[in-house]
Amino acid sequence: MERNTHSIIVGYLLWAFGFTGSHRFYYGKPVTGTIWFFTLGLFLVGWVVDLFLIPGMDREADLRFEPGPINYTVAWVLLTFLGLLGIHRFYLGKWPTGLLYLVTGGLLGMGVVYDFWTLNGQISDLNRAALRA
Repeated sequence: MERNTHSIIVGYLLWAFGFTGSHRFYYGKPVTGTIWFFTLGLFLVGWVVDLFLIPGMDREADLRFEPGPINYTVAWVLLTFLGLLGIHRFYLGKWPTGLLYLVTGGLLGMGVVYDFWTLNGQISDLNRAALRA
């Protein structure tokens, strides 16, 4: 199976907003994503450097995360734009927490923050389980 779990095009599109750390979260780097968020991409210097680092981050994510039926890019787009409504959780097949997010605004945003930190791992676990079934 092809190990192209993340899209370099989406990585560069997120880089355009990279001073918020969005591309770093997408590629499975939540610690530096959080730092970029609070420092505006390390005062924009780290953001510019990332322009050249994205191909390497993409290759690393492709090797690190498990391919399968759940598409990382779809899940990340749903989380980024509809996370407070839990739509990404419905996509992952996590209906109870999807409904909970829907009625609580993503557990008042804290669940969405948790998902920004853990979404790649959640998808890898679900893809691994689907391949064993």
